[in-house]
Amino acid sequence: MKPLTRNAVLNGYVELVRSLGSDPQPLLAAVGLDASDLAIPSTWIPADAAADLIELSAAATGCEDFGLRLAEDRRLANLGPISLAAREEPDIRSALEVIMRYQHLHNEALHTRLIEANGLATFQLGLHLSTGPAGRQSTELLVGAASRHLRCLVGGGWKPVTVLFTHDAPAGTATHHRVLGPSVRFGQELNGIVFYAADLDAPNQLSDPLLLPYARQYLEAIAAPRPTAGVDRIRDLIEALLPTGRCSLQRVAHTLGVDRKTVHRHLARSDETFSSVLDATRAKLAQQYLACHSRPLTQIAELLGFSAPSAFSRWFRAEFGSSPKAWRDAHRQESATGDGPSRP
Repeated sequence: MKPLTRNAVLNGYVELVRSLGSDPQPLLAAVGLDASDLAIPSTWIPADAAADLIELSAAATGCEDFGLRLAEDRRLANLGPISLAAREEPDIRSALEVIMRYQHLHNEALHTRLIEANGLATFQLGLHLSTGPAGRQSTELLVGAASRHLRCLVGGGWKPVTVLFTHDAPAGTATHHRVLGPSVRFGQELNGIVFYAADLDAPNQLSDPLLLPYARQYLEAIAAPRPTAGVDRIRDLIEALLPTGRCSLQRVAHTLGVDRKTVHRHLARSDETFSSVLDATRAKLAQQYLACHSRPLTQIAELLGFSAPSAFSRWFRAEFGSSPKAWRDAHRQESATGDGPSRP
């Protein structure tokens, strides 16, 4: 299956396109995306589509530094849960190691490497897309964002020794120097950031030693190996798509970059069907949401992707043998003993 990325890679996209006098919706549609794909934080989208969108948007707006403009306002928080652990690591080396170890939680297409030699460190970055090499705009967004992340960790005055790109220089480089520093070289053998190796041992300016063990425990609790083309990956997508009201076999297949039959084959290997995984995911989430007694049933129905509360109630009764309200009441009465209601 094709690699996925969190929609956080497109943070600021809509605002940037509109500021350049263009409408983002036709551009999104041209690569198979929709504005709703960007509306809900941490939604998975195809990495190929995100990369194609950035290149297409640069051409459509006539903005040759489109990718760097997207990168200009990047913060460490853009990495999501990874940032919570990285910001508490004591030094830059350990923070980078965390980011590299868990980068698949943010972008499955991202590949990084840290090389140290002759007093210099090179943070090499690349995107392994199923459609081929990443274009200039995607590469500049990637390197620009990494530079911003390093600056957040080391401190506002930090600058790299030089920044390297494999592509040729654009007509104008003012944005490159503003975002990346005074030394930017094009036509090189790799894409990456070169800085003094001693910077790796510099203290992390964001770190709080008291929070470090909690941050590590949190990331380890949610971390998983790089997703494979199996039922777990499909289950994760179903969970992410349910609140959008657009969770379907066709949508999951489209997001994964495959056809419906391929999804069926992957599920069949685990003796599952799309309906069985959908129902199991809804059942797990329904119990979790109902256990929060203050959450309205209408909201729960929406979070589980039902068009109306009545449809949620019918499904729930078929799954659990009682109404959502009755289940919640029983859970409230039995929660004191830790023996709440469960599926039959």
